[in-house]
Amino acid sequence: MNSQAAEILIESDDVDEQDGAEVGASEDEPEVPTERRAADAAADVARLVPLLEGILFAAGEPVSIARLVDALDGPDRRDIVRALDLLGDRLDEEGRGLRLVRVAGGYQLRTLAEHGPWIRRLLGGKPPRLSRAMLETLAIIAYRQPCTRPEIEAIRGVDVDAVLSTLLERRMIRIVGRKDAPGRPILYATTKEFLEVFSLPDLDALPPLKDLGELAEAFTTGAADAGANGNGAGEPAAAEADGVPDVPTDRQE
Repeated sequence: MNSQAAEILIESDDVDEQDGAEVGASEDEPEVPTERRAADAAADVARLVPLLEGILFAAGEPVSIARLVDALDGPDRRDIVRALDLLGDRLDEEGRGLRLVRVAGGYQLRTLAEHGPWIRRLLGGKPPRLSRAMLETLAIIAYRQPCTRPEIEAIRGVDVDAVLSTLLERRMIRIVGRKDAPGRPILYATTKEFLEVFSLPDLDALPPLKDLGELAEAFTTGAADAGANGNGAGEPAAAEADGVPDVPTDRQE
């Protein structure tokens, strides 16, 4: 092979290698800079803020993250939580008339407490009041749930039949089953409405029992009395309800 032919072959190989490199490079997706990805993600979250504000305003009641994920059908849980945090910060910083609160296992838009008198003047009526007897009974149920009427009465020292009926009507408590004990007494527990009224995200947010003062002491003596009385004697037959399942005793605490 002469020198001229060899030079032609070398040049041909160089061209093939360059073409192959160009083809390989074109097949790979261009890498997006980290800063750009972060900016795009932040923009997506920012666009969610007014949408979430409208959804929560229209819902009125607390809405869980799971429900928001289903309704939006796109953004993931992390982005929605970030957008909710941003919405809450904006409402606070701008001094708006609404606040975002985490309550009853979800998120809700609420008016400011100091605006209550004007809102009630516009809408009329007064907010329902809870008597001392209702508050004490609710506290016992909240900390001991599920619990029976005799257990509540052992702690309070008085009959609570009328109070339980009122709390059931106001949907502050509910029947969750029957205790696996003599007489199969009905078990009561708090509701989502209870969490809303007291602005609690969940039951774990309840204050320590020791902070209840005299009622905390009654818990100790009342629990002992309830155990001595069989934890269920005296439940009236009228309180029985068909279809209420038994609940094992070990679910009491």
